[in-house]
Amino acid sequence: MVQAIRVHETGGPEVLSWEKVEVGEPAEGEARIRHTAIGLNFIDTYFRSGLYPAPNGTPFIPGNEGAGIVETVGAGVTHIGPGDRVAYAGPLGAYAQERLVPAERLVKIPAGIEDKTAAAMMLKGMTAQYLLRQTYDVRPETVLLFHAAAGGVGLIAGQWAAHLGATVIGTVGSDEKAELAKAHGYTHVINYRTENFVDRVREITGGAGCDVVYDSVGKDTYPGSLDCLKPRGLWASFGQASGPITDFNLGLLAQKGSLYATRPTLFSYIASRADLDRSAGDLFDVVQSGAVKIDINQEYRLADARQAHEDLEGRKTTGATVLIP
Repeated sequence: MVQAIRVHETGGPEVLSWEKVEVGEPAEGEARIRHTAIGLNFIDTYFRSGLYPAPNGTPFIPGNEGAGIVETVGAGVTHIGPGDRVAYAGPLGAYAQERLVPAERLVKIPAGIEDKTAAAMMLKGMTAQYLLRQTYDVRPETVLLFHAAAGGVGLIAGQWAAHLGATVIGTVGSDEKAELAKAHGYTHVINYRTENFVDRVREITGGAGCDVVYDSVGKDTYPGSLDCLKPRGLWASFGQASGPITDFNLGLLAQKGSLYATRPTLFSYIASRADLDRSAGDLFDVVQSGAVKIDINQEYRLADARQAHEDLEGRKTTGATVLIP
């Protein structure tokens, strides 16, 4: 038996329960891993609250990314073996000391990257990868707006986009977070609590607007995000930290300049093994080059996941957070 966080009914952080669970031996195509670090992400709160339904209902173990050591592997697993350092993003079930994982979802952690770093960056880093390199191909001439610039994905995306030569505009909720974003690649930072971000984007871009807006905030930044775009610009809505958008009007895209809109998810972009290897490899390369640094600004014991969720939803965290088993 090992310890894990389980959710028996969806709700607030108080539903996170610290319990003993049975892991079992890996079946064909599986690996049993012992976690050394687990990543905390906003999507974890969506599953916990019931906004996103857990695939197998309740009870379930939350968490979508982690890193650790392979203990044993099942039949047919050849690309990893006992003792290997591995990391993953998905499937659900990371908030545990040990777990079973489909081996095809595991990638080896390169030498020079620590387990905590890998655990903190797989989901957020590969999210930044698909947003900047696939959803929209960011280039030196690109002008982009990234909401929640001081969040886990935002700090990675700012550095990466700056490395690609883009003009990077970010929004944050405090002066402290503004300084953090400026130190992580953002050319311009807007404090949305004291400034109108639509007006500031128009001012910064000389009225032209942005090529692409990356929006993980949701309700609070809609439809303002659309007003920040150039004609035929792209709005990439990849999260809903402030709540879901329930009144999306397709006609607004025509009214505001024949805009494009997409609601991408990481798991669609890493569905195949080849896509996973490509995305993870791109992330490892940019981190090992030093162009992107992964800042782990908070650590909690796994047993204290409730407090971690409260702080995350209370917007008290910046950068990446890890849970330590």
